[in-house]
Amino acid sequence: MKAAVLNEPGRPLDIEDVDLDGPRPDEVRVRVAASGLCHSDYHMMIGDLPVAIPAVLGHEAAGYIEAVGSDVRGLKPGDAVVTCVSYFCGSCGECQHGHTHRCDDKPVRPASAPSRISRSGQPIYQLGGLGGFAEEMVVHGRAVAKLPEGMPMDAAALLGCAVLTGAGAVLNGAKVEPGSTVAVIGCGGVGLNVVQAARIAGATRVIAVDLKPDKLALARAFGATDTILAGEDAVAEVVELTSGGVDYAFEVIGLSSTMRQAFMMLRKGGTAMLIGVGKSGAELTIPIAPFIFKEVRVMSSLMGSSPFQHFIPQLAQYYLNGSLKLDELISQRIPLAQINEGYASMARGEVARSVVVF
Repeated sequence: MKAAVLNEPGRPLDIEDVDLDGPRPDEVRVRVAASGLCHSDYHMMIGDLPVAIPAVLGHEAAGYIEAVGSDVRGLKPGDAVVTCVSYFCGSCGECQHGHTHRCDDKPVRPASAPSRISRSGQPIYQLGGLGGFAEEMVVHGRAVAKLPEGMPMDAAALLGCAVLTGAGAVLNGAKVEPGSTVAVIGCGGVGLNVVQAARIAGATRVIAVDLKPDKLALARAFGATDTILAGEDAVAEVVELTSGGVDYAFEVIGLSSTMRQAFMMLRKGGTAMLIGVGKSGAELTIPIAPFIFKEVRVMSSLMGSSPFQHFIPQLAQYYLNGSLKLDELISQRIPLAQINEGYASMARGEVARSVVVF
């Protein structure tokens, strides 16, 4: 089968023929229909984040189950599914408390077993246990969520990361309350989902902050009530617009400077939610006095702070009911052969989300 392989950070992905093993008893084989391009993969491609190589990246995929291992229950060939890196063991302390996205003992193949993906016998690393930039995947049975009928695959792919991460941080992480004020720093694929989830949560004011006017215009279409051009004055503008700061500020870029801005935008009792993935080793510095005397919170959200197997079908239903915008997130649909061009467009900030369609 064809897959996009990262052979060296800083180099384009190579489209190659690779082999797939399985499924084994606790696994499923999925024919990929669509796979989204995410910034997290891009950080690995350019060397900002470490990754074992060679690797098949891609962790935002939707498709149809082709085969099911003998120990897998509740799934069958033909089921439409979304895959997610938040696969889980189901028995550790985090899983037992409902935080499957924080699983301490993610199930992996025994070291004695062959790699799920290989090339002429050479093991290939499967990012997040998935490897969605390929025509097919073999994944653990607890790495997929079933979709309701009528869900288009290109839109569904986004649910596995961009939508799950952004909407989950709002609805399940910060638990934004109706009538509150929200600032969103960064209006790419994840940030736009923060914007629309804040709208769904009932926020009365949603302020979008970005460097690009076209992204700010898109944020308005997703529910932003106000827009601010990013820069050194962004904090002062947000504070002035809200007469003292926002109840919730979401950082969706991954820069220490914008994380600090999110903190400084808060009113008393506010919450700064950090979503963006920064460079390995980066640190955040914030002033102590506002942190103490304004009684604010600084939180992070991992994969939307959500048990994905329950939340993804809920998000799909939001889409089918017309309250969640997904088609509007997709800037371009491309074949696997154009994946490097797709990431180049992302790096230039020209797209909200590109989706590889098989």
